[in-house]
Amino acid sequence: MTTTSQDFDKAIKECRSVFHSKMNDYGTAWRVLRPSSITDQIYIKIKRIRTLQQTDQKMVEESETEGFIAIVNYSIIGLIQLQKGTSSELAENQDEVLELYDFFAQSAKSLMEMKNHDYGEAWRDMRTTSITDLIYQKVLRTKQIEDNDGQTEVSEGLDANYYDMINYAVFCLIKFATP
Repeated sequence: MTTTSQDFDKAIKECRSVFHSKMNDYGTAWRVLRPSSITDQIYIKIKRIRTLQQTDQKMVEESETEGFIAIVNYSIIGLIQLQKGTSSELAENQDEVLELYDFFAQSAKSLMEMKNHDYGEAWRDMRTTSITDLIYQKVLRTKQIEDNDGQTEVSEGLDANYYDMINYAVFCLIKFATP
């Protein structure tokens, strides 16, 4: 699992770099988004990845890797929004935002390490298409929970689904980076 932890860190570093660059370009305009809007952004990204996996034709120049990076970043944005709520303030302190990013990325890693221990890193034997389907399922579950005003009877909440989407997307990034 040491390799997985190191691979996770490399993937998150790449995701964070993209997040930071986009924050430099756009500021924190995403702070106006409700969690349901963020979930819909993830939905769009995973639907596109599924389409690419099912067809040979690509009309937009965005790789699967870029799509999974976006899923990681939108999921972390979702966690930030769940914690802080929406805001019309676009001049958020970038250092504070990056601290929150790092906190949620580390929390996702800790969860991944616990689950990897119990599941014996079964994800390594899975196809990326199967992991993609699991992310798609998590998005659909998240949308249903949001439609239920965040209420569940026996299921985990929104945050657990965002964490799972982060980890599944990181697994795909690790698979793409590993020869």
